[in-house]
Amino acid sequence: MSGDVAGRLGLAALLCVLVGVACTRVGTLPSEPPPRAAPIGRPVGEPAPPVGASAPAAPGNPGTGRAPRRFDEVRGLWVVRYSLTTPQSVRDAVARAADAGFNTLLVQVRGRGDAAHPSALEPRMEALARASPSFDPLALAIAEGHARGLAVHAWLNVNVVTELTGVPDDPRHLARAHPEALMVPRELARELARSSPYDPRYLDRLLTWSRAHGNRVEGLYVAPWSARVRERFEAVTVDLIERYDLDGVHLDYIRYPGPDFDYSAGSIAAFREWAAPRLSSGGRRALDRAAERDPLAWPDGQPALWSEFRREQVTRLLERVSFAVKTRRPWMTVSAAVLPDTLAARRDRLQDWPTWVRAGLLDAVAPMAYAPDDALFRAQVEQVVHVAPGVDVWAGIGSYLTGLQGTLRKILIARDLGTDGIVLFSYDWVVSPSGGGGPAFLERVGRGFQDARGCALCPR
Repeated sequence: MSGDVAGRLGLAALLCVLVGVACTRVGTLPSEPPPRAAPIGRPVGEPAPPVGASAPAAPGNPGTGRAPRRFDEVRGLWVVRYSLTTPQSVRDAVARAADAGFNTLLVQVRGRGDAAHPSALEPRMEALARASPSFDPLALAIAEGHARGLAVHAWLNVNVVTELTGVPDDPRHLARAHPEALMVPRELARELARSSPYDPRYLDRLLTWSRAHGNRVEGLYVAPWSARVRERFEAVTVDLIERYDLDGVHLDYIRYPGPDFDYSAGSIAAFREWAAPRLSSGGRRALDRAAERDPLAWPDGQPALWSEFRREQVTRLLERVSFAVKTRRPWMTVSAAVLPDTLAARRDRLQDWPTWVRAGLLDAVAPMAYAPDDALFRAQVEQVVHVAPGVDVWAGIGSYLTGLQGTLRKILIARDLGTDGIVLFSYDWVVSPSGGGGPAFLERVGRGFQDARGCALCPR
């Protein structure tokens, strides 16, 4: 962990007292993992939460007084937003999950910088706007899910904000409102260095490049170095947890698309400001002279610091969001989908999730161990269990790659490794006739839940 991150966390004890929540050893990285759901400190330089937004005195979901829903074994489903555009589709998803013995739904409410629920902050998802202009899928999913004893978490994609097809016209969309925060691949950095992000050709160039490299990127990303990006995502999260009776917040795409992003002019300028105090005056002058000829002089001249800077920006965003949740709804689970290979996560996606775990920023991690090979799946999940002993581990299974029998085998492996549950990716695939074969897939997994004779997911 960098000195800056550790220093910010060192303010945690005082900040927790000020906002009135219980804290445990968060001043430095603990020698053993902190208790789950430990509150964290607000990063230095970030605005404090509103004074009236501190956590209520007694735990429970907003307005209900109920204890948070906790399970000895999480049996979860990622539910993609396109499967929840009508009331009937929501009821079907909840009923199928409950009948099959699942107990947790991760319901996607922010897919590409848009909202699959009524929101004043971000544009309505276009498919939902066409199908049901005023329908609130999240509210219905929560009502139906809670009535059947299921936990419902809001699943938010953090940094990816567009499809490859284009950018929504709505001026509230992040790519329209703050194009300067869009990640730029290294390949385009010199070309775009002196272009205005507000010139339409800038956005068009990014989209053209991304479409040509669709095997590497799913769309345009925004970068967490931008205060606007952090402010927007915190506001979206706070709006959700204060308006909905959620059991948790689940973060996805909280990472960079690859090590060769973000080489935007704004990112490099922010890096120079961050890195300059760490260098000698001579080193700073040499890099500034080089930057007059080459806009990549600073990141190329300090590659180790460049990687550290970008990793820290992701961590700062998570600090802010986790603090916002825990000071308002301390019982809520904050979880994240992560790459199971810690080296690849840290090096290639700038996602330093082991540090997040040690710092108490997460209650649960869901390693996306989607490998069809059982031995590789076991190795990936075992590594996560070893690295993250202080938080829940929900083994993410790529059913779309493994099929039914592969899914059942991996559920057994996850249980054998002592995980706290599993999450299948995704509900949408397994119930699709062209994918998993329809609802029968869930029903067969459900029989594994109930069969006491060496089943895949017997109740503990």
